[in-house]
Amino acid sequence: MNSNRDLVSHSAVELRRMIGAREISPLELLDACIERIEAINPAVNAVTATCYEQAREAAKAAERAVMHGEPLGLLHGLPLGVKDLEDTAGLLTTYGSPMSRGNVPSRDVAMVARLRAAGAILVAKTNVPELGAGANTRNVVWGATGNPFNPELNAGGSSGGSAAALACDMLPVCTGSDTGGSLRIPASKCGVVGFRPSAGLVPHSRRLLGWSPLSVLGPMGRTVAESALQLAATAGFSNADPLSYEVDPVSFAMPAPHDLASLRVGFTEDFGSCDVDDAIRATFRSRIAAIAPMVHSCEEVAFDLGEVHRCFDVIRAESFVAGLRDAYERDPSLLGPNTRANYEMGATMSLADSAWAQAEQTRIFQRFQAAFERFDVILSPTTPVSPFPWRELYAAQINGRAQENYYRWLALTYVVTLTTHPALSLPCGVDDAGMPFGLQIVGPFHGDGKTLAVAHAFEQAFDGVPALRRPRPDLSKLTQPTPSLKSIVTAPPIFDSTSASHAGPSAV
Repeated sequence: MNSNRDLVSHSAVELRRMIGAREISPLELLDACIERIEAINPAVNAVTATCYEQAREAAKAAERAVMHGEPLGLLHGLPLGVKDLEDTAGLLTTYGSPMSRGNVPSRDVAMVARLRAAGAILVAKTNVPELGAGANTRNVVWGATGNPFNPELNAGGSSGGSAAALACDMLPVCTGSDTGGSLRIPASKCGVVGFRPSAGLVPHSRRLLGWSPLSVLGPMGRTVAESALQLAATAGFSNADPLSYEVDPVSFAMPAPHDLASLRVGFTEDFGSCDVDDAIRATFRSRIAAIAPMVHSCEEVAFDLGEVHRCFDVIRAESFVAGLRDAYERDPSLLGPNTRANYEMGATMSLADSAWAQAEQTRIFQRFQAAFERFDVILSPTTPVSPFPWRELYAAQINGRAQENYYRWLALTYVVTLTTHPALSLPCGVDDAGMPFGLQIVGPFHGDGKTLAVAHAFEQAFDGVPALRRPRPDLSKLTQPTPSLKSIVTAPPIFDSTSASHAGPSAV
């Protein structure tokens, strides 16, 4: 590709070490990332707004700090991409919505402020679906994000821009958020790591329903160690988030060693409640067959999660109504068809619906705990289908079964969301279509460190097995622009109006 190819392919952990050792300068790394963005982004459309000149000034300041022997943060000098749902002071933040085409925030959200305080250098925003609604990253402001393995296919969402940017080595640090799978799904589809932490571990100052654990912020990375490093820079108490709590953030900086030979694994293809494509089931079974000899025990586990789909519908609707009421009352036509229709349906729900859903989520949590009396982690596929064309807004059918609404196909991740357990999508080879396959690793309640440690141990083991190691896109095929990604036609609402289906502004 170019002279900077090797530099941008280094992990964030190694790049941070090289900066501290004065082997490379922050400005050299920034220029390499900008060169990669300019060369590859036209083919995948992962990066949206940029601030190169401000980033160069910050990189020069970071270089001076190194040369003067000043204390350096965990992310000192590392170029940063921030998901376009999170406010960044001085850099355009649109949320993928026409309502915010000219929005330049004056303040960072708490997470971005912490990343900058740790030395990260803001370079760009990464693409999202409109208001984070949906797991196909496309909107009328920036267009669609294509999958790095085939730009005609979708990159997942709603953190699809971050996942694609990481897969293409555009930036070593990229952020994400997750309500029903927005960190895990794009990570799975692009062959990177997406970690949904416990609610409150990373302060979420943008969440309007501050006491709800549904929406979280979290790290993405090309490796588990990259994700852990970002987590260490952002975790801990903040008075901006009522769910946040005191932790030792540096304890997450590097995953602890974990002996796979002592690990008790439970696995499920569908949590007893999710539609999954037969081909994905077959791929998952082949992965379980390869994993079983690595661990102490590996057994299938059955779940009874009650009315898990209706529960998610209702609780998700609450955040949608909270986030969009003012915009809807001002001018409903400013909302896209899905966000508008979901708001309207959510607004018709009753207090009785809400009370039932809150109680049902508690029951789901309690039922889920039984599995962790027998197992250390639960494994499942991350997504039920291989990446499909980005022009298809969602997976309308799985194995011939029509999906009730545009997010029902995300059930493998959103059922885990309702349990509030930490969960991570780990690259695990490719599926039968040759596209990245993600293994969802669900850890114990508040067991974020253990989840990262187990994922890191699996990652190391997988690296020695060609069929299991992280796949890499062929960047030589991404040297030409993909013009169609910029052309998005607004479509009619895509859900069954007879079902209780609702979207939310905080990230699917």
